[in-house]
Amino acid sequence: MQARMKNPAYVLPAATKGIGGFIQAINEGGISHELQELVALRASQINGCSACVQAHVHNLTKAGETTERIATVAAWREAPFFTDAERAALELAERVTRLADRSADSVPDALWDEVADAFDEKQLSALILVIGLTNLFNRLNTTIREPAGTTWG
Repeated sequence: MQARMKNPAYVLPAATKGIGGFIQAINEGGISHELQELVALRASQINGCSACVQAHVHNLTKAGETTERIATVAAWREAPFFTDAERAALELAERVTRLADRSADSVPDALWDEVADAFDEKQLSALILVIGLTNLFNRLNTTIREPAGTTWG
C-alpha cells in the first residue's frame, strides 16, 4: 500500500515547524517518553491509524517497554501492568480521543481529579498536548492512507 500523497506536514513546511514546537513543549512537560508513547498508542488504536500504532509500538519496544504492557494497552483496564497514574492518563486519552461519543462532559470531574492528583500542571499540560497532537497525526495519516512502517523525520 502506498500513501495517497506526501504527508501534509511535509508539504507545508510551516506545519512541520509548528509540530516541532508542540513536541518540544511536550518534552519539557516532565512526563516520561514511555507515558507519552503509551497514551499515543491508545489514541492511535482508537482512531485506527495503523501507521501510528506501528510507530508507537516500535518506539515503546526501542525504549525497553515490556511486551506485556505494549500488548495490553488496548485492554488496560483488565491488565495488571499499569500504575494508577498510567491508568488515569490512558482514561484521559480515551475520553479526549472519543469526543464524538460523548453524551456528557468529555472529561468528567472525577477523571479530572484523578489526573490532577497524579500529575502537576506542567505534566498535565504535556499529557493533554501529546493526546491532542496524536489525534492530529491520526487524522492526517488516515486521510492520506499512510501505511504502517512509514518513518518520519
